[in-house]
Amino acid sequence: MKEYMLPCLNKKYLGFECLGCGIQRAIAFILDGDFIAAFKMYPAIYTLILLFGVIAIHAKTNFKYGNKIITTLAILNGFIIVTSFIIKTFITK
Repeated sequence: MKEYMLPCLNKKYLGFECLGCGIQRAIAFILDGDFIAAFKMYPAIYTLILLFGVIAIHAKTNFKYGNKIITTLAILNGFIIVTSFIIKTFITK
């Protein structure tokens, strides 16, 4: 799988990572069973998996508070993604 990963065009041509950099490698780490490395690579990976799982379940069953849970998880994911991007780009370098 690692041989078929797409390169980040933002990083390649502009020289800095985008908000999605690391998600492919995090998925590869999860598939390899290295869950801590997946979190270190892309901190929002587990909340994104949860978000997409809830979306799939809500699409099938349409449970009562599905929209509120999806909205909350989407906001949480946005916050985690932006915060980790800022930390990775501006603080740890």
